[in-house]
Amino acid sequence: MAGIAVWDPGRVATDEIPTDAFDFPVALGVSDPDGTVHTQGDERAVFPLASVSKPIAALGALMAVDRGLVDLDEPAGPEGATVRHLLAHTAGYGFEGEDVLSKPGARRIYSNTGFEVLAAHVEQATGYDYPEWIEQTVVQGLELTDLDVEGSPAAGYRGSIRDLLAVGRELLEPTLIPEALWREATTVQFPGLSGILPGYGRQKNNDWGLGFEIRGDKQPHWTGKGSSPQTFGHFGQSGSFLWVDPARSLTAAFLGEEPFGAVHQENWPALTDAVLERFGQGT
Repeated sequence: MAGIAVWDPGRVATDEIPTDAFDFPVALGVSDPDGTVHTQGDERAVFPLASVSKPIAALGALMAVDRGLVDLDEPAGPEGATVRHLLAHTAGYGFEGEDVLSKPGARRIYSNTGFEVLAAHVEQATGYDYPEWIEQTVVQGLELTDLDVEGSPAAGYRGSIRDLLAVGRELLEPTLIPEALWREATTVQFPGLSGILPGYGRQKNNDWGLGFEIRGDKQPHWTGKGSSPQTFGHFGQSGSFLWVDPARSLTAAFLGEEPFGAVHQENWPALTDAVLERFGQGT
């Protein structure tokens, strides 16, 4: 497994990818497994991550699994649910609140509550408050400098493009968890479930891994037409995204000063395609 990639200004492309559609300050970054290849805007500016917090929180939970402190298939959440269900948004919780809307594994219901319950479960298993656990495992493990994990693990973290790209590189070529666990986390869990992808409507196959949304054949989608079906990641209502495309050996992150809206929905796919065309490898 690769070591932590170091930002090398000599590798960074200087020609900007067009972001004129966004009439507010944004930051964009692109990395391959070896390090950052492109940034524009302030890569050190800290923005709310909203639900892009979830893949970071999920990585911390997976590290607890690797250390034998948590088992993916141990009970957690409502009766019949497990840690796996919580990570894959199939525990039955609604978006917010503790009401259980379905049996575990029966429906894909995107849930902030599921991640709050997951964090509480990992806290009990590890003996650490979740912010401290994430600080010791993910933040220190990846040598992050800007990430603030004091908020909700579902949607409360804050961070920079610089740190999101470090997380993206970890998710391209894992160093903190074994490859087998990484493959499981980025493989569809409970396949065949439909559900609502927030902002993009009902998807016949609303594919998710363990904390990561998987592109699959979703249409419409926030990634590009050229994104591989293996692409995974998350976007947030703060107007943020982090995607990882293993088939193209590339990860990209976007942050901005306006919350998610029509301009993001309409322009993120073209932005992603421009990134893939310029920097992507493979097919």
